[in-house]
Amino acid sequence: MMEQKAIDRLYELRDQLHDHNHRYYVRNKPIISDHQFDLLMLELQELESKYPNLFDSNSPTQRVGGTITESFETAQHQFPLYSLQNTYSKEEIIQWRKRIIKLLGHDHISFLCELKFDGVSINLQYKEGKLVRAITRGDGQKGDNVTTNVRTISSIPLVLQNDFPHEFEIRGEIIMNRRQFDRLNVSRKEKGLELYRNPRNTAAGSLKLQDSSIVAKRQLNCFFFSVVQQNLGDQTQFDILQKAKQWGFKIFERMEIVDSVEGIWEFIEKWKFERKNLDFEIDGVVIKVNSLAYQNELGQTSKFPRWAIAFKYPAENVSTLLKSVAYQVGKTGAITPVAELLPVILTGTQVKRASLHNADQIQKLDLRIGDWVYVEKGGEIIPKITGVVSTNRAPIENKVVFPKCCPHCNAPLTRVKDQAIHYCTNSHYCKPQIIGKVQHYISRSAMDIEGVGDQKVVMLYEYGLVKGIADLYLLTVEKLMNLPLIQIKSAENMIQGIQKSKNQPLWRFIFGLGIRHVGETASKQLAKKFQFFERFVSANYESLIKIDDIGEIMAHSIVNYFSDSYNIELINRLKSHGLPQNVNSHQETEKLPRVFENKKVVVSGVFENYSRQEIKQLVEDLGGQMVSSVSKKTDFILFGSSPGASKISKAKSLGVSLMSQTELKKRIGLQL
Repeated sequence: MMEQKAIDRLYELRDQLHDHNHRYYVRNKPIISDHQFDLLMLELQELESKYPNLFDSNSPTQRVGGTITESFETAQHQFPLYSLQNTYSKEEIIQWRKRIIKLLGHDHISFLCELKFDGVSINLQYKEGKLVRAITRGDGQKGDNVTTNVRTISSIPLVLQNDFPHEFEIRGEIIMNRRQFDRLNVSRKEKGLELYRNPRNTAAGSLKLQDSSIVAKRQLNCFFFSVVQQNLGDQTQFDILQKAKQWGFKIFERMEIVDSVEGIWEFIEKWKFERKNLDFEIDGVVIKVNSLAYQNELGQTSKFPRWAIAFKYPAENVSTLLKSVAYQVGKTGAITPVAELLPVILTGTQVKRASLHNADQIQKLDLRIGDWVYVEKGGEIIPKITGVVSTNRAPIENKVVFPKCCPHCNAPLTRVKDQAIHYCTNSHYCKPQIIGKVQHYISRSAMDIEGVGDQKVVMLYEYGLVKGIADLYLLTVEKLMNLPLIQIKSAENMIQGIQKSKNQPLWRFIFGLGIRHVGETASKQLAKKFQFFERFVSANYESLIKIDDIGEIMAHSIVNYFSDSYNIELINRLKSHGLPQNVNSHQETEKLPRVFENKKVVVSGVFENYSRQEIKQLVEDLGGQMVSSVSKKTDFILFGSSPGASKISKAKSLGVSLMSQTELKKRIGLQL
């Protein structure tokens, strides 16, 4: 009996402490003192040490951290995280609203205006009311699993309250309050340590600390702004956030629902000044279509959701001295001029370098070494020079002259007609190009080779082991063990990752080759069209130009790439190692009937067992191309539950075929 009472008390304490934690950090309405809270926590710690078999990773005692994470594993997002398209003017917001009206076919639209927190995006997964996993944004498809560190953030609920869904994801922004940032820097100054530059970077760095107990001491905060779930029905963005608040999440209350551009602009103007009174940093305002059904109908492009946009407040602008201009060489041989500046603080960060884009920009600015120049951060991320202080010019003989030869290999530069970029002509033997191509090939968005990394690529080149991407497949554990700081486990992981890459689909291989102008989307289209690499290699300009998303410049670039004997030799070497895989090499894909062969498909509604990205992949596996809006060129509308009424109506008026998820299920024999 005594033991059962102790166990009951343990569970009771967990519930009480979760509630008190929520009242203090989320609602800001504590009902007990800090001392009383500490006593309850101490009692729970003693009981948990007595009953280690009742360990729970979501216990309030786990807030203090203490776990050491040697490396953060990469995790896949169930639903992709898209970036927001930025806007800087009222006119751009007007045009955005017009596009939405055109797509929906009416103007009965309300918008939710929220603050754009300047922090680190996080995606949380909950099952049965408990935190399961926390993943950073990463590239939108994959991120780092930082669950252990996120558990230490007191404003993030470990266990939910009230009537929550069985399983869902929620997205938020992890921030560091200005007061905490200042306290942290005071402590570092007293210890003689270098001061942190700004709260955002400090929050990002904190999430990747190996010792979770240090993360706990950083006192990070988190606001939530989006619930992701398959069946949200006809709810609004505002309603679902109010429900999330009831479940225990911290929601910034001062959002507003408006129904006009004027209402949006009033919100933007108000926070332009009020943001200075906040204890955390924001860099703009996010405007979203409030109806979740409309959001689903509007969908997204390959980069941005159509139903949301971010207004960014004007970037801070400072002046500083232009000391010199350096020239970087990219993987395609593109030459990018970079300004070396007298260090200056810009939006809380020390800036020493800024982009000059190309030779035309240098000429337009009439730059001279020794000029005082205006610098700002484009989108408050990348520093760029926007002008010259006219009253403080350097002598004309200091004029910046764009080089005629590569700064690394001294090969002649060339500039393609009607393009702004200069290229190094020594594409196969120029060191930064070779390193850049290998780094691109192994990258997460291309062949996704785990265990290698950019710095290891540099080391492999410097030690003569890798002079091109094909050399990766000649590496052995024995060769790697001769390199400094490479241990047996690290070497084995590298070889395992390289060998695993042989199973990557064709589109990743095409993208990984780094063909000039061929991006990820185009690579998928090319793989889908040709399906076998040999067909792609032998494609002529006329066949390429007919493919969606393949323009004249890209088509010429592809033909030129495979006309180069060096590249053909590279391809033959890669073939000897078993690369690449063709599109239909995966057994599951081969079994599927080509229901949508060469058809354009619009998807509308909710599919309970498939995410939006998975439905897109399924359409492609069935031979189709997923498009966003209904037109005369559309062949099918594939619809789930709660499809967009305007899309269905337009499809019927145009004679577009409709296919339900039930019908598709019967035709392909899969559960949808």
